[in-house]
Amino acid sequence: MEDDSKPEQSLWAHLPDVCLRHVFHWLDDRDRSHATLVCKKWNWAMHSGSLWRSRTITFCGQPSREDTLELQSALWYVKKFAKYLVCLEIRLWNPYNTAFTRKFQVTLRGLFSHLVKYNNCLVSLSIKYLALDRLIWRNVVRAQFLKNLATFLKRMSKRLDYLNLKGARVTLEEGCELLNSLSCLTNESFLSEINIEDFFSLHLPVYSSTLFHQTMSKFHSLVILTFNYNCISDDLLNILAEHSAYSLCTLNIKCHIHDPHGQVIQGVSWANLAKRAPKLNVNIFFERVMKHDHLARILLVEIPVRSISLRSCYFTHPDWTMRPTLTNLLPVYWHVLQKLTLELNNDHELLDDELLQLILSCKRMLFLKVWAFLSVTFVERLLQNRAEGKCILTTIKVRIYTARQETSEEDLLLCNIYRKFKYLIDSELNYFVITYPMV
Repeated sequence: MEDDSKPEQSLWAHLPDVCLRHVFHWLDDRDRSHATLVCKKWNWAMHSGSLWRSRTITFCGQPSREDTLELQSALWYVKKFAKYLVCLEIRLWNPYNTAFTRKFQVTLRGLFSHLVKYNNCLVSLSIKYLALDRLIWRNVVRAQFLKNLATFLKRMSKRLDYLNLKGARVTLEEGCELLNSLSCLTNESFLSEINIEDFFSLHLPVYSSTLFHQTMSKFHSLVILTFNYNCISDDLLNILAEHSAYSLCTLNIKCHIHDPHGQVIQGVSWANLAKRAPKLNVNIFFERVMKHDHLARILLVEIPVRSISLRSCYFTHPDWTMRPTLTNLLPVYWHVLQKLTLELNNDHELLDDELLQLILSCKRMLFLKVWAFLSVTFVERLLQNRAEGKCILTTIKVRIYTARQETSEEDLLLCNIYRKFKYLIDSELNYFVITYPMV
């Protein structure tokens, strides 16, 4: 007798649509294109807007065949599902000649034009590390790209909530024109987050520019602002206090040795901003700015500092003495400092005692990352104090520099320390400690 029953369907056929879309979310474009061919249900699910809200497009300077196909696929899908796009990230890797930047500019011109026509929901745009000050950007290509970008920002400004142009390296006039395009329609911008770190070219004293101050006065709802210290002035702090005080939560400030940072800021300006914006936290990142007098001019007691990072990038200098910074400057933030990062080539001074005392004095410090010349016993003393409840660290990351090539003795001591405090490390800490020969 023949069996007329239908063949049993796969469990995938009965998977709810919401689960199917969740699975498809993790597929790359190639696998998604294959999945659309399986059946009508899968094809329909693949056209769900939730799968196409966030996209990344990567332009490689010297692409492989796979990179080229991936770029073509990404561009095709962005255009096909443009109406669903909410977050767009454009990555530019290793541009190496003028032909490439020209092709990049033309491609983005077409992409921007398509999005303006078909997209009504883009709220996040990131285009990082354009490095427009490099010679591979011919003047005419650079000018056309900036014009296209400004036009796109103007058209999208009503909806755009997040903009990241980190590393653009534009002139003061070009940068202000781009930022002004965000407020061109209403003379106000309501972006909540903007990243303009390394946005301006090196060596520019942006803090003294009236044009920059006028531009920043048009932002009225900033929550997070990431920028360089060469932009900061009393005028800028007063502008933030006046226009974004009710919303402002975070300032991320990078201070690089090659950016002007000698301007004098009044403590009263910081105090006024902190008073008007009670939710404000400030994170400051120093790159090779290590001299005590430079730091003292910047690290004013009125700043509500949550995080400080001091990085020498393996460089060393006899004038970079960290002891007074650890003992005099940083302790003033004992009531607010939560995160401390030190990457120092301090081969001319030991800082174990000063660093430990600073940690114990900062009652809210949760995160510690130190790459420096330290003794192994520093780690043991730190863990002992943590075990006794004298600090509340939850993350300890230490790279102990040593001038010796052979580190077996130090490694054995670290193993013994780990065994001694294993109960604490495994249950309460994000812990990473190693030795690192500096020879």
